[in-house]
Amino acid sequence: MADILFIKTSSLGDVIHHMPAVTEARRARPDDRFAWLVEEAFAPLVRLHPAVDDVVPVAWRRWRKSLYMPATLRDVAENMRSLGSKSYDDVVDSQGLLRTAIMSRFARGTRHGYDRRSIKEPLASVFYDVRHTISRDLHAVDRNRILTGRALGYEPHGAPDFGLDRARLRTPGPRYAIFLHATAREEKQWPEQNWIALGKALGLDVVLPWGTETERARSDRLAAALPNARVPDRQPLDSVARLVAGAEFVVGVDTGLLHLAAALNVPLVAIFAGSDPALTRPVGNGPLAVLGKQGAPPSVEAVRQAVATVAP
Repeated sequence: MADILFIKTSSLGDVIHHMPAVTEARRARPDDRFAWLVEEAFAPLVRLHPAVDDVVPVAWRRWRKSLYMPATLRDVAENMRSLGSKSYDDVVDSQGLLRTAIMSRFARGTRHGYDRRSIKEPLASVFYDVRHTISRDLHAVDRNRILTGRALGYEPHGAPDFGLDRARLRTPGPRYAIFLHATAREEKQWPEQNWIALGKALGLDVVLPWGTETERARSDRLAAALPNARVPDRQPLDSVARLVAGAEFVVGVDTGLLHLAAALNVPLVAIFAGSDPALTRPVGNGPLAVLGKQGAPPSVEAVRQAVATVAP
């Protein structure tokens, strides 16, 4: 039995995109123990994955707000000492950033990562013991699967399996749809009037999740204009996963929760407006439609028709 540490700390979409690699690793290495180093906010979601034996939270997003304060430096030092207190046979950093590569140096074990031609931040590759060449033109799910397979000695195959069980997470209750309108990048947004027109055309109860106060204000505006719409309280990600699992369908822009819906095989319509779907499209085994492209968002009618197709 071997001990393996996966490093994929953030963002939410990146964490979800690593889940198929972990599912596949469990099938190939059924007796190994898998730990996952992940940003503390995403730890509740990672704990839902049945192949993960141990979750190691890291607080980079909190640390970077006051990185040079003595209390923060003490917290970082203690966290890294804790990380180095356990030995691993292999450490797989599929994040490929300088900060995660540095974190990998505190973990004891053979460190695997992308080589200089394959990685987002080339300097990070010098921290690995074994460097793998994997095309950056591939989707993130495929890159994670290939890197993990090469590090652990097997060949990825078949459709991606995120390891999340929608049936186990959903609970009986009224029917509802979810609109994922919230995104930090303005160019990825779909106009508010489009969401309102779509909600009125579909005629189903709508839930409007949010992550920041700005996004909550937008949810409130949409809810005020839509009959049978509600804005939930902010919840930890395991509760959000249950909310998404229970939806009849999800319509969303390119944001982390969109990839969670795809991972759960919830019927899904993805709206692209300011990013390239070729590299960041949602991947899943449920009914799925991807509309629009960078600089050319879809119309309300196109989205309505797509919803009728994926969730008749």
